Amino acid sequence: MVEPLDLVQWPAFAASIAAAYLVGSSAKGKRNAGFWIFLLSNVLWVAWGFHTDAWALVALQLCLAGLNVRGLFKTEAPS
Repeated sequence: MVEPLDLVQWPAFAASIAAAYLVGSSAKGKRNAGFWIFLLSNVLWVAWGFHTDAWALVALQLCLAGLNVRGLFKTEAPS
């Protein structure tokens, strides 16, 4: 039987791809949305990583979340 947390990897995957696409946009609003979606994907990957004991993935996602917060501050800063 498939546990619900086993399925979290698929929305995490989709969110990561969508966020990468948006972060590459020249529009500030889309880039900003991309960083928020990346943060959502970080949360989903961490949940899945804890569930599967994938500790390197959890550590990676925490580091990437820090970089995504940095990106948020840079896209929200006044131009």
